[in-house]
Amino acid sequence: MTNRREFLQKSAIGALTLPLFSFTESQHSLNELKDSSLNDQDYWKLIRKQFALKEDQTYFNNGTMGPTPNYTLQKVIDHMSHYAKHGAEVDYKDGSGPELLSGYFPYQELREKLGAIINADFKEISLTQNATFGMNYVGMGLDLQAGDELLNTNLEHGGGFAVWQLLAKRKGCIYKQATIPIPANDPQEVFDAIFKEVTDKTRVIAIPHIISAYGVVMPVKEICGEARKRGIFTIIDGAQCVGHVKVDVKEIGCDAYYSSLHKWLLAPPGSGLLFIRNDVVGNIWSTIASYNWDNQEDHGFRLMQNGTGNPALITGYDAAVDFYNTVGEDRWIGRIKELGDHLRAGLKQMEHVTIHSSIHDEMCAGITTYSVKGLTGPEVQKIMWEKERLQPRSVGKDLVRHSVHIYNSKNEIEKALKVISELA
Repeated sequence: MTNRREFLQKSAIGALTLPLFSFTESQHSLNELKDSSLNDQDYWKLIRKQFALKEDQTYFNNGTMGPTPNYTLQKVIDHMSHYAKHGAEVDYKDGSGPELLSGYFPYQELREKLGAIINADFKEISLTQNATFGMNYVGMGLDLQAGDELLNTNLEHGGGFAVWQLLAKRKGCIYKQATIPIPANDPQEVFDAIFKEVTDKTRVIAIPHIISAYGVVMPVKEICGEARKRGIFTIIDGAQCVGHVKVDVKEIGCDAYYSSLHKWLLAPPGSGLLFIRNDVVGNIWSTIASYNWDNQEDHGFRLMQNGTGNPALITGYDAAVDFYNTVGEDRWIGRIKELGDHLRAGLKQMEHVTIHSSIHDEMCAGITTYSVKGLTGPEVQKIMWEKERLQPRSVGKDLVRHSVHIYNSKNEIEKALKVISELA
């Protein structure tokens, strides 16, 4: 026991002498990603080098968490290490407070960048920790009464339904779910399923933009347009969307929209966004109150009063947005769709595979959910890892959810298709 304790102590002391972090891959500035002389294949190889992912492993689970690019990760680490050393040199009162902690500051520049991505004024945007925070800020902020009907779908993520169920129990609201077809390959069927459940008592429609388990892109513009005519508040769960598909909140016409940007925008974990339309945000109470809880000039700032947080994550969040903008929205989103289509095209050829997500061109993107005859989802996931070090995610008992992103390649998808074909 003594020898073991001494060994652990010496190991811990030795670890303190090592560099804080080092990348094994070569580093590339954002300027290199702007090189227009690269052909398509070389460009995506260069993109792959921006990630610390191991070369002999393939990550297909972006729908759960996106890997942080080296550029973003280095920004976070540099910020933390710099202020751990130079903290005493910062005068908190001279405007440098955001360098030491987050949670009390407006971060206007970052919110303006996000506003450019989703087509919103920065004052309509709050920085949150994740999509669940956004849902709760809106749900808890609404003045709901007993008897008000709150409508979800039967395919919500837990972060998309919980607050509405809580409000039904706490305030006596009526919680309802619309049943979405599986697979969903007709936008009109989805629209009809939602409004089949709407009555003159429906106060809120809260639905996903992309269904988490199946990757189905919902016809949110049409749904929000009809809801607006009926005076129904709409809140869209975009946890799987920003950085995955085009998001234009003005075109969608929703009252509120929230997202987790540590998924498809590849920001550090804990990077969320909440949009609430200027016309309605004044009716939303602050859920967490601090200094600016009643700021009527900047409601987005008012709703992001959440106390002390890690400012390095804000630095990383900002860096992730810069990385996204450098690649370019059309190129980024187009690549995800291209890879998703490539995977689905291969799966469609296999009689022992059933695709449960959408194959309608406007209702699918980077997530494909399928099952393999005779095998459970966890069994398929295990086989893919053991044979080729491929890591999708099993969903429930029988399904596999396969996410693709810009760091993936068609060759990796071909490896996955080969393994799946051999399971016939």
